[in-house]
Amino acid sequence: MTNVTYKYATVLVAIQNLRNEGYNVDFNLEENCLICGANKYTVDDFEIEQVYRYEGESNPSDEATVYGIASKDGLKGILVTAYGAYTDSMSTAMLRKLALKKD
Repeated sequence: MTNVTYKYATVLVAIQNLRNEGYNVDFNLEENCLICGANKYTVDDFEIEQVYRYEGESNPSDEATVYGIASKDGLKGILVTAYGAYTDSMSTAMLRKLALKKD
């Protein structure tokens, strides 16, 4: 379940606070999985614990989402995505996993 309790002023502040909470690795998207070093994680291999979304004031391309992610093998890290990034090559399952959940 995602936690959207806190709202940070900027992406950088969100990242700094997640680092302070132990999210110490960086995840990246690669088609239908997350990668961290040589490790690859499918949608069943990780949980999104925190989500922070930032909207550009004047340009939709300035939008970003910061995720606090925990893998099932114990890694805690951060994924930052730009608005609309990677959606063309991403599986439906991954898109659903990364979709913001409304409380």
